Amino acid sequence: MLDIKLIRESTAFVKQRLATRGVGDEARIDEVLQFDEQRRAALSEGELLKSERNKASKEIAGLMGQKKLAEAEARKAEVRQLGDRIAELDKVVADVELKRDALLMRLPNLPHESVALGKDAADNPEIRTWGSKPEFTFKPKSHVNLCESLGLVDFARGAKLSGSGFLLYTNWGARLERALIQFLLDLHTTEHGYTEVAPPYIVGRHCMEGVGQFPKFEDQAYAVQEGLDASTMGKLYLLPTAEAPVANIHREEILAEKQLPIKYVAYSPCFRAEAGAAGVGTRGMIRVHQFDKVELIKIVKAEQGYAELESLVNNAEKVLQLLGLHYRVINLCTGDMGFASAKTYDIEVWAPGQGAYLEVSSCSNCEEFQARRMSLRYKSESGENVMPHILNGSGTALARLFVALVETHQQSDGSIGIPEPLRSYLRTDRITA
Repeated sequence: MLDIKLIRESTAFVKQRLATRGVGDEARIDEVLQFDEQRRAALSEGELLKSERNKASKEIAGLMGQKKLAEAEARKAEVRQLGDRIAELDKVVADVELKRDALLMRLPNLPHESVALGKDAADNPEIRTWGSKPEFTFKPKSHVNLCESLGLVDFARGAKLSGSGFLLYTNWGARLERALIQFLLDLHTTEHGYTEVAPPYIVGRHCMEGVGQFPKFEDQAYAVQEGLDASTMGKLYLLPTAEAPVANIHREEILAEKQLPIKYVAYSPCFRAEAGAAGVGTRGMIRVHQFDKVELIKIVKAEQGYAELESLVNNAEKVLQLLGLHYRVINLCTGDMGFASAKTYDIEVWAPGQGAYLEVSSCSNCEEFQARRMSLRYKSESGENVMPHILNGSGTALARLFVALVETHQQSDGSIGIPEPLRSYLRTDRITA
């Protein structure tokens, strides 16, 4: 969340940066400051009264020692009144702090100054492209046709099992999905220096709050209930991305500066309740409720945050380069950025059968925003406790990578050529009917 000290000392700046997002969050800042001022005033009065109470307690002890019992009893009555007022003030502090922090938890991060101003995806500047759109001597099929003709995905039975937006990979489709996951993990651990972790797929509410998923996006999550115990509903959630558990690994810790940078890579299925909006992209694999992803997380010193972001993007790009897939990198504008991000690059891969670019990676620097929400710090060499920058990126996401791969490498006879890096995993260079 945002630093309350920054809001107090640079109110106009905070309002201006929030206004660039175009959703009106800057209007909440005055209310935050109002609660904060009430809290500080109550704290200040409480501290004065506690000082008076301590002084009076010493006086009472002196009076008792001098056998001035009547005076001592009078002072005790005054101390009790002080105690009652202090209790009232403590309650005020707790109440307004709760209200202030509830507002802070719903305020998004401030866009970095280098982020382009804009309202929506149409305003996202393209940074670069790699490769070129593949050319075919035949009309390219969509991934739906390819998956059905080659028996890679059984869409009908997937829907029969779990409803729309869920996939049943079959035969070579299941093997290709598994090969892609293994390839991604191997690439990032052996060539890019990430440490692999295997997180739980169910996480506590505190993890969702830590990365900024909650409270704003709570309506888009899958909540878990333990058996028939309705009281457990809402304590645990299926993860929307491995970012939720992995970024929280060191929550409430004080790391040593020498431990940074920390780089984690993790595979997980991802569950998105909002993914399959009726009538929009629900046919096929592009918008689904469950998909696989390999996630990259970095915890770094603040001064290295943006250099590490560029490196993170390059790590994700390498996946697409090795698989021979044309893509572009865009910088999300202020109006299109995610809630927790200060700066985000999206990588969009070209899918010939769709005639469109599909997002397969979103790489963000959240600066201190998430670290503050999860109370993560590191101790600098000078002994100061400092908030690190936390970065996340898809390295990359499936099923859209799957879509782009089968559509890009389809052959005139209906088969799919397998890129060289995947052949050792699949033990074939072609998938045929």
